[in-house]
Amino acid sequence: MITADLLTMPGIIRHGFFTRQGGVSTGIYGSLNIGLGSSDERAHVLENRARVAASLNVAPEQLVSPYQVHSPDVITVSRPFMEDEDRTADALVTATPGLAIGVSTADCGPVLFADPQARVIGAAHAGWRGALTGVLDNTLTAMEKLGARRENTIAVLGPCISAAAYEVGPEFRERFEAEAPGSGRFFGTSGRENHFMFDLQAFIIARLQAAGTGRAESLGLCTYADEARFFSYRRTTHRGEPDYGRQISALVLTGD
Repeated sequence: MITADLLTMPGIIRHGFFTRQGGVSTGIYGSLNIGLGSSDERAHVLENRARVAASLNVAPEQLVSPYQVHSPDVITVSRPFMEDEDRTADALVTATPGLAIGVSTADCGPVLFADPQARVIGAAHAGWRGALTGVLDNTLTAMEKLGARRENTIAVLGPCISAAAYEVGPEFRERFEAEAPGSGRFFGTSGRENHFMFDLQAFIIARLQAAGTGRAESLGLCTYADEARFFSYRRTTHRGEPDYGRQISALVLTGD
């Protein structure tokens, strides 16, 4: 589990950007795979999620995460999801102490939010599509409805793919420049003609700053490059592996 100095607030918040280490899964899922959507053994995934919950000092059922679809959608939660309840979204926010909220990633950007004064937290899954279409701004808006203020909100981007590993084609860059004018600065040169290296981490931080976040920083960790600690969808794809694990980033308000 990796922690960020900005989110280290004893007595207010517990948080963690969890790695792939410390679980019970085997093979390509080794070992702390929390992906319920993976083809890993469900019992292993549930045990891994229970270990994450224990690290945050909550019961397993108090760790909640959405069904992620690369959308800009946010759900405000005050209790665990019911079994048949729709949890389709890419971010969660809460002001309920003892309810841990988290998002799973395997190259996309996990962003943890906190307004410690208002005691409101959020967790967002920001891949390129979500970051471009508004999941970060929408998370801040949902937090404001619970009493948070943007200027008091801290946001930390956890491990995700870095520019050195994220090659994209011309249509990708064209969409960004059309929908987010000025975003050409996040694209570097590639070794292949008419291809570019996209800096998702810098783009996410810029979007957070533009949205009025009080403080926003990145841990600067690359999921693709650090195989010992992180799952990576793109690395799995390049290797032709049949599936991949997911890590979780989560936080919880402590006390009453």
